[in-house]
Amino acid sequence: MYVTADMIRQMEQAYGVPAFHQFVIPCSREDVEFIASTQRDGRNHDVTMYIQKEGKLVVIAKHFYPPGLYRAPSGGIHMGEEFEAGAKREIAEECGCDIAFRRFLLQTSVRFTAREHGAGEVNWRSFVFLADYVSGDFKFTDTHEIREVRLADWSEFTEFGRIMRQIGRGGFMYRAALHEAVEELMRRTAN
Repeated sequence: MYVTADMIRQMEQAYGVPAFHQFVIPCSREDVEFIASTQRDGRNHDVTMYIQKEGKLVVIAKHFYPPGLYRAPSGGIHMGEEFEAGAKREIAEECGCDIAFRRFLLQTSVRFTAREHGAGEVNWRSFVFLADYVSGDFKFTDTHEIREVRLADWSEFTEFGRIMRQIGRGGFMYRAALHEAVEELMRRTAN
């Protein structure tokens, strides 16, 4: 396992204890197989970053996303890599910027389960952080995965979520639900 309990405790000590949320995402057999294919060498996680810059958020679009669909960037920690260094590396590659962690917002446990009886399931975890943009030109280097990086208003995520749900794939359904959970946390902590 790439992300250990000790790594999580270190991040909690540095950036606060996050809320915890469990998700069960029904999806197709193909979606379960695709998500399972991303679990190279036992990887079962992503680090999702809500990066604030001038009152907006840094968002990405992958090559296969339809027009108008963006989301908060995320990526995996490499085996043997320190958590914070790995997350910053991913953001530099995907977004072309340097960040400063602000707060550990949310830790999730996700079960993607195929709707077809006996078609399997995949377990996943997300570690979600609020961060500040420090520097960079948004000239990302991961051109194989990322098509575009831009700034978005919080309000735009409603449309991003609508598009994700309309597509209906398991990963998109999860990303829409994940953002709603983050938005609710942000709303609660702002009051």
